[in-house]
Amino acid sequence: MEKIPMTRGGYAALEVELKTLKMVERPAIIKAIAEAREHGDLSENAEYHSAREKQSFIEGRIKELEGLLSLADVIDPSKLSGAIKFGATVELVDEDTDEEKTYQIVGEPESDIENGLLNLKSPLARALIGKEEGDSVEVRTPGGGKSYEIVSVQYI
Repeated sequence: MEKIPMTRGGYAALEVELKTLKMVERPAIIKAIAEAREHGDLSENAEYHSAREKQSFIEGRIKELEGLLSLADVIDPSKLSGAIKFGATVELVDEDTDEEKTYQIVGEPESDIENGLLNLKSPLARALIGKEEGDSVEVRTPGGGKSYEIVSVQYI
C-alpha cells in the first residue's frame, strides 16, 4: 500500500482520536447496549438499535484510524526548506481581493481548510507545489479561476 504523508501533529491527533474511541467511546457503547438489552424485546427497542448503529460507526472509525496510522509517513516540516512542498506554511494574497490567507500543506487525513490545513491533493496545493516566495499562481477551482501571490513560505 502507498504511504500517507502526515505531519507529526496530524499523526498525534489521529492517535488521540483512536485512543479516545478505544478507551472511552467503545466501553460506553458496550454499556449502553447492555442496558438497552435489559429493556426486553430487542425487535422494537429503539435504544438498542441506536446503540448498535453507533457501535458499528465506532468500530469502523477505529479500523480506519488504525489503517491510516499504519500507513503514515510522518514528515517533520521543520527539517525542510526551499520551494513549496509538503509541510510548508504558505502565506498568500488573493490578487483580486487583496485578502491574505495562510495555509499549511498537509496530508489528506489531517486536512481541515477551516483551520488552515490544506489537503496536499487539493487544486490550490497542487498549484503551489514547487513555487517560491514572490511567485504568482493561477488555480482552477470548482468556483472558477483564482490568482494568488505567494508572500512567504515557512517550514515550522
